[in-house]
Amino acid sequence: MVLGTRRVRRSTRIAIIAIGTDLAIAHLIDTVLTQEDPMEALDLTRRRGLVVGIANEHSLAWSAAQHFRNAGADLALTYLNDKAKPFVEPLARQISAPIFLPCNVSEPGQLEALFEAIRQQWGRLDFLFHAIAWARKQDLHGRLIDCSADGFAESMLVSCHSFIHMAKLAEPLLDKGGSLMTLSYYGAEKVVDHYNVMGPVKAALEASVRYLAHELGPKAIRVNAISAGAVKTRAASGIEHFDELLNETVQKAPLRRTIDACEVGRAALLLASDYATAITGEILYVDAGFHIEGMVFH
Repeated sequence: MVLGTRRVRRSTRIAIIAIGTDLAIAHLIDTVLTQEDPMEALDLTRRRGLVVGIANEHSLAWSAAQHFRNAGADLALTYLNDKAKPFVEPLARQISAPIFLPCNVSEPGQLEALFEAIRQQWGRLDFLFHAIAWARKQDLHGRLIDCSADGFAESMLVSCHSFIHMAKLAEPLLDKGGSLMTLSYYGAEKVVDHYNVMGPVKAALEASVRYLAHELGPKAIRVNAISAGAVKTRAASGIEHFDELLNETVQKAPLRRTIDACEVGRAALLLASDYATAITGEILYVDAGFHIEGMVFH
């Protein structure tokens, strides 16, 4: 963390009275004293991070990447497959990402290849932002009780175990400590209509955050999740009746509004920075306060 400075001007009037034989002459001299006062700023200069899960310019992961880059970090970005690449490649160029590689966690060896490329080019890592989740359409739209074992396992692999796997691969690169972050949602702790199989999966992800924080803490590696409120993204488009969820948020959240992707990005920047060095194992809610409300009648 680097402290910037601001210059503060303070004028002091010094009166010098010269007394002569026949007259007294008063000289007023204005002097300007310049003082350096510290001005704190979030700074990731010379930090290196990996962002996984950008689908397009509306992705929460893209907002996080922009904030990381604006704070001075060098970033590695990934794309899911050749179909997704045209949507992500312009974003990678926009932030001059030196590493841009495919990452389908269901494909054996792709994660290992990604981290090997980071090791060879950078030799280390300072933070990681994980923002991938997936479920089969019939499982996401159907009842949890009807979810197949294969469908449940696949959703857990992509949405939860991938974060655990990335933590394992990142551990030797985080030799000076660092920050691991992932995205969750309120449906992990309370029932949200139409969230279905993703509720238990995100609950497992949040529990994994706590256990990883416990295991990696002695190496100064922090692990946290951001529980983001309802935002219109490509991932959210798969949830049935999502507009109803947005309307419910506006009506019930203490701030009486939904959130913006930029607010999630700023929260990610905080967790990646030295301002959060004592924060680990936490679920940080960025949801306009929606999660605190119970049976509130307006």
